Amino acid sequence: MAPDTKHAHPMIAVLSGSIAGGIEATATWPMEMIKTNLQLGTMKSHYTGMLGGFRYHLANDGVIALYRGLMPVVIGSLPKAGIRFGVYDYLKRQFAGADGTTNAFGNLTAGIIAGSIEATLATTPIETVKTKLIDANCGMVRGVRNIVQQEGIRGLYQGLTATIMKQASNHGLRFMWFGEYKQRIPDFLESRGIVENYDDISKTQLALVSLVGGMTAGIFSTFGNNPFDVLKTKMQGLKGAQYASTWDCAKQIMKNEGFLGFYAGTIPRLGRVIPGQGVIFMSYDSITRWVATYFDDHEIHVRVLNESKA
Repeated sequence: MAPDTKHAHPMIAVLSGSIAGGIEATATWPMEMIKTNLQLGTMKSHYTGMLGGFRYHLANDGVIALYRGLMPVVIGSLPKAGIRFGVYDYLKRQFAGADGTTNAFGNLTAGIIAGSIEATLATTPIETVKTKLIDANCGMVRGVRNIVQQEGIRGLYQGLTATIMKQASNHGLRFMWFGEYKQRIPDFLESRGIVENYDDISKTQLALVSLVGGMTAGIFSTFGNNPFDVLKTKMQGLKGAQYASTWDCAKQIMKNEGFLGFYAGTIPRLGRVIPGQGVIFMSYDSITRWVATYFDDHEIHVRVLNESKA
């Protein structure tokens, strides 16, 4: 199972995903900002690595510079993560077998579809604004106004194809990995004597299990789809108009930077994705149990009221 989706109410996954997404975005943003600069290449004269990026921004603009472009992502992460987990949870149920479990292919397919829908409805405009704010080193209000004035609403959808490719592969790989992990971890822990009975472990231990699962899912997905992330970033930067298409962007990267160009920003991306996916999967599982309690109590209350009126 992945994540824990034993509760039937569809809003549980949506609300839990939204809250977890906001927590994850805020906690890991500095790594994302530096990763984006390394992929755009606009800061090459100032730094070429993760640590150099931290030193440069802290020395020149202070801590606040590490959070450039965060606001639209935090605002957007609420519906974005809600869509992702809500759609995934629904599809996972549709793909489940008679025993209620979903195999690796089902988790992969559900994640790919959820990622594609998320990219189309939310991620592309959010990521476009984020990338342009970082590239232009400006604030949210002025940056959005400039995009709309210069490029129109279509400017918010630069790199749509690359973003769908990135998000679909991202979430397909992550949910597949996390699903297999959650199915295998009970036997693994019990067989090695780490726990006597997995069903009896505490909420803290469950949170740690989800944290490790999310972190390893982040590693797996990053190496699997970093080229799509580079394409998305290039297409959404201030110089994105120089690429005729996603395929043209890929050809120019290969011509000018070689194969390694597709793995630009991998280290800071891992620095963000590893803890970020650990946080979001751990938060999602924990928040799901809390949100489910409210819905369970609410449904009991409604049922009692209805019975009293009968």
